[in-house]
Amino acid sequence: MKDVTVLSHKQHRLIDKDHRTAAKMANLTYLTDSKEGIKRVKKGKSYSFSYRGKAIRGKDEIARIKKLAIPPSWSQVWISPTPSGHIQATGIDLNGRKQYRYHEKWHQLRNETKFHRMWEFGQSLPRLRKKLKKDVASKEMTAEKVLAAAIQLMEQTYIRIGNNGYEKLYGSYGVTTLKDKHVEFKKDQAHLSFTGKKGIEHKITLKNKQLARILKQCRDIPGKELFQFYGRDGNRKTIDSGMVNSYIKEAADGDFSAKDFRTWAGSLHALECFKGMEKPDSAPVIQKNILKALDEVSVKLGNSRNICKKYYVHPGLLKLYEEEKLLPYLGNGMPATKSGQSGLSACEKILMKVLKKCG
Repeated sequence: MKDVTVLSHKQHRLIDKDHRTAAKMANLTYLTDSKEGIKRVKKGKSYSFSYRGKAIRGKDEIARIKKLAIPPSWSQVWISPTPSGHIQATGIDLNGRKQYRYHEKWHQLRNETKFHRMWEFGQSLPRLRKKLKKDVASKEMTAEKVLAAAIQLMEQTYIRIGNNGYEKLYGSYGVTTLKDKHVEFKKDQAHLSFTGKKGIEHKITLKNKQLARILKQCRDIPGKELFQFYGRDGNRKTIDSGMVNSYIKEAADGDFSAKDFRTWAGSLHALECFKGMEKPDSAPVIQKNILKALDEVSVKLGNSRNICKKYYVHPGLLKLYEEEKLLPYLGNGMPATKSGQSGLSACEKILMKVLKKCG
């Protein structure tokens, strides 16, 4: 894959929108399910696969398909006929929504370019939060209300979005795959306890009374899944990562997803850490402070220091601090972020200025 770190902000934004160009940069084949693909057919308790009428029996090809962890509940399954396809599989879930499985290199490229859409994401946050606030206030347990509650939980606790594939393969959970057994209620608080990605145990206390109340309403709906709602037909339905990301895209009016919340949170918390530190008087102190900030972010997000530095803290923010050019942005009396409120906090407004500087 080509080195995207040397690209300009404008070039990053281009490949973020032009998927054909992006696939080429990742040494992948731009391929969609409009082309003929591999078919999945139920055969007893397992599946058989065929392409253009011929059965697929090659061990490597079967292993590639199995690694995609396509849920049994998906219908109209399409699988990329080539291992290099930027989309590896699509299907329709139980809620009638189209779902995707992407190539690992595609995810890697999107991770490398996501810092360059942070400013646009920050611009969209007030609009998104206004929509969230409106939907969670609904008296009915609609899909919109439950999705909004899930996103607010994700924003306030930094829990990953989760997906059925990780739950099935690794027994790990995220917001959309949480079960009733993962939450307990004491007074006006919700206490979450579950195994997250890479086997990390999470114990989180949610103090937001309104959100805790909605979680309790969700748990009171029969069924194992925590986030459920009643459809227009009166039947119980569950949410998934695709529904959450579709909500975010529509409400924010931009090509954003749940991952952008974690990138935003990581950079924002690093900025807050730098604000709380004494002015460094030497290069070693600067480096020490950067490591300390990254360690603080790692605790918040549940990732290692290196992962936080690579994927969740904007490199331009660290560069400005390293060059002692961040201090003018910090000022005095910057209050801590109040997650979930409409608009942007004082710290978030400063982050927007920093992001604009980073270009």
